[in-house]
Amino acid sequence: MRKLGLLPKLILGIVLGILVGMSGFEFLIRALGTFNNIFGNFLGFVIPLIIIGFVAAGIADLGKAAGKLLVVTVLIAYLSTILAGSLAYFVDSTLFQKLHLENAAEKIMMAEANSRSLAPFFTVDMPPIMGVMTALLMAFTLGIGAAVIDGEILKRAMKEFQAIVEKIIVNIIIPLLPLHICGIFANMTFEGKTAAIMSVFVKVFIIIIALHFVILIFQYAIAGGIAGANPFRLLKTMMSAYLTAVGTQSSAATIPVTLEQTKKNGVSDGVADFVVPLCATIHLSGSTITLTSCSLALMTIYGMPHDFSLMFGFILMLGITMVAAPGVPGGAVMAALGLLGSMLGFSPELQSLMIALYLTQDSFGTACNVTGDGAIAIIVNRIAGFKLGEKKAATANNN
Repeated sequence: MRKLGLLPKLILGIVLGILVGMSGFEFLIRALGTFNNIFGNFLGFVIPLIIIGFVAAGIADLGKAAGKLLVVTVLIAYLSTILAGSLAYFVDSTLFQKLHLENAAEKIMMAEANSRSLAPFFTVDMPPIMGVMTALLMAFTLGIGAAVIDGEILKRAMKEFQAIVEKIIVNIIIPLLPLHICGIFANMTFEGKTAAIMSVFVKVFIIIIALHFVILIFQYAIAGGIAGANPFRLLKTMMSAYLTAVGTQSSAATIPVTLEQTKKNGVSDGVADFVVPLCATIHLSGSTITLTSCSLALMTIYGMPHDFSLMFGFILMLGITMVAAPGVPGGAVMAALGLLGSMLGFSPELQSLMIALYLTQDSFGTACNVTGDGAIAIIVNRIAGFKLGEKKAATANNN
């Protein structure tokens, strides 16, 4: 099992969960439900820690090091993320009506009315040490404060705390996720909900991947227009980074390839060396499309109220809370869990389902993120006063 990647393990967990649910073996289903309850409560406890660990350290890392180019790069990356999420909302709102998600909602409500709900054998209460908004405010205060006073001791402490949170995610949460997903799908299948939900999400995933390519074409159309280059040639050059990210599921692991291909597009070495690693942690257009689409689909299926003002606020906060999260497998959805609960009203069951749905296509969202980094580098390269193909090093400190 150790040789299997996360995605095969998740798929195996889904399949086994469906089989267990179909078997009707109540003792095993209740045992899995008991694990899910404990694991879900642990996730609730860890969410504020994830927010503080990621956001505070991420903001502190931005600091004041790179002057105007830093501000420009961060603003462009954030704007790109927000535009991607907004695009996803409007496209999804139109297409989901044509997919007739209300039919799935009716099937789920009928299943809930006719099914027996199996309670866990016991529960373990794990209240979080603070609320989500308190954690966000604390993260902003610590991160901005450390950057302003240039507090090396505080920054080092936040880095070490971030490392602890990453260890929790990598060594505890991620390895146990397949079992958690197995339990979720066992209970959903036992209650008759799985077929209705999964039949919808096959179509939703196709829409998500299509949206990834739409936003990439838009990003490179803007970059190509500013730089005076063919956007499709620029995008074609970056496809090596896209395919690498699909295979590695990691923005950080793809940085060397992204850098190489960005420089092949003619971005000066200094700008590329500055922008690409930074955007690997702050530019999340693909992840935002996926989270927005999956959450909107679930809200539609379960008849939860939603409109653009609610979803836009969610998207705005996503662009901040996911800072520095891409370095951890599934970090984007982990950082988003608090917002899903506090802003969208997702129950622990729906949050766990979001984790499963997000991670099954995480590699494509990551690939969209890193490929878009090359477009931002082209734009920043032009703002810095360089044309594509100029090999003079453009250092951020001089701008």
